Amino acid sequence: MISESPFGFAKLFTFKNRSGMTVKITNYGGIITSLQIPCTSGKIIDVALGYSQLTDYTKASSHAFFGAIIGRFANRIAKGKFLLEGKWYRLATNNKKNHLHGGIKGFDQHLWDATAAVIEGVPTLTLTHFSPEEEENYPGNLHVKVIYRVLEKNTLEIEYQATTDRATPINLTNHTYFNLEGEGHPSILDHQLQLFAEQFTPINSNLIPTGEILSVQNSPFDFLQPKTIGKEIDTAAPQLQFAQGYDHNLILTQEKESNGLFKVAKVTAPTSGIQMEVRSSEPGVQFYSGNFLDGSLIGKSGNPYRFRSGFCLETQHYPDSPNQPHFPKTILRPGETFQSKTQYYFHF
Repeated sequence: MISESPFGFAKLFTFKNRSGMTVKITNYGGIITSLQIPCTSGKIIDVALGYSQLTDYTKASSHAFFGAIIGRFANRIAKGKFLLEGKWYRLATNNKKNHLHGGIKGFDQHLWDATAAVIEGVPTLTLTHFSPEEEENYPGNLHVKVIYRVLEKNTLEIEYQATTDRATPINLTNHTYFNLEGEGHPSILDHQLQLFAEQFTPINSNLIPTGEILSVQNSPFDFLQPKTIGKEIDTAAPQLQFAQGYDHNLILTQEKESNGLFKVAKVTAPTSGIQMEVRSSEPGVQFYSGNFLDGSLIGKSGNPYRFRSGFCLETQHYPDSPNQPHFPKTILRPGETFQSKTQYYFHF
C-alpha cells in the first residue's frame, strides 16, 4: 500500500506492508521520517528519530541529517581537499577543518524527483537527482538514483545508483538515527549490538582516519559477540575520547548471505524486543552513538533527543578515501555505474 500527502513544499510517501511495518519518506533529502515497527507487546513503535514537520528539517539549527540521503561524499574528507588526476579540489570545510556529508548543501537538502509505484508486488519509491558540475566544488555532472523498497518480513531496502561524465568521488549512504525502544526514548546504551567487523580505521583528534587498519581485538570496538553499546563507551581509550563515544568506520568481514549482501550488524532492544539486522554490499559501516545530540532538538513525540539517544549504522566506503590510496576506491569514472544496496530487517 502506498499513499502520498503534502509535506510543506515537498511530498510525503507512506508505505505499508502486510507484516505490520509502516515507512514514511519525503522527497526532500530522501529523508526517512518514520519507521513504525510492531513489537512483542503488540504495540507499534517508531524507531527512527526525526520530525513531523518539514520546517524542522530545513532549519539550520535543527540540522542533524536525520534519516537523509548523504552525498556526494558521506563522512569526512580531511581539510576539504583531495587530488584527482593531477588537480587539487577544495570543498567546503563545514565540520571544523573538514568536509562532512557533501558540504554546506549536500544531497540531504535537495528536493528530489519522486515516483512511487508497486513494482512486482513491492511498494517502491524511486528518487532521482542531478548534481551539476562544481556543485559544492565537486567535478563532473552526476546523475543519482535512490530506490526505496518496502519488502515483506518488515525489511526496508535502499539501492543507490549513480553515473558521471567526469571522474569524481562518490560515497552514498543513509543517515537514519535508530532507537529500537522508540524515538524519544532517552538512551540507546542498553541496546545489544553485534557488528560483523574484525577491523576498524582509527581516527585522529579531528575525527579523520589516520590511514591505519587495526584489529578490533582487545579494544572497545570488538562487537563480534553481542554486547551493550554502553559497556565500554566511557572508557579512557583515546579513540573514544576523540569522538566522545563511537563515531568510527568498521571494516566488514564480508561474510555473504544468500542474497549476496554482507552481514553488517544485529541490534536488539531489551524492553521492546525489537531486533534489527543490517546487510549491505558496502565494505564498511560508520557506527555513530549519537554523541553530538544534546537535548536541544525536539522530536516527533515531543521529547528531546538527548546525548546518545540514537545510533546510526551508516553503510558506506571508508572516510577520507580520496586521500587514502590504500582504502577501497571511491572514484567513479565515465562509463561506470556506482551501485550499492543495504537492507534493514526488523523482527522480534
